[in-house]
Amino acid sequence: MKSEKPTLLSGDLVEEDMEMSLAQLCRVCELSEEQIVELVEEGVIVPRGNEPSSWRFHGVSLRRVRFTRNLRRDLGVNTPGAALALDLLEELETLRARLRRFEE
Repeated sequence: MKSEKPTLLSGDLVEEDMEMSLAQLCRVCELSEEQIVELVEEGVIVPRGNEPSSWRFHGVSLRRVRFTRNLRRDLGVNTPGAALALDLLEELETLRARLRRFEE
């Protein structure tokens, strides 16, 4: 009988109201500052602050950056396409929540 090695899972637990700096977001998402700046320019994430050195990101930004990174890596979606996909998914989520409330 063949023995299998256990799979080690790793992840970050981040609350949506938590804030992080540009450097922290880069480290956690394994992206460069230039890549994060591109995501800000495309509207994928919206930082608080005027300059990259003072930017602060909420935990929801982490989810959006990772989703975008995965779309780009796995499906070859460009950044504007990923931003559109995120917007459509959020709109779908909102509509489903409204429908659930209506059905109750």
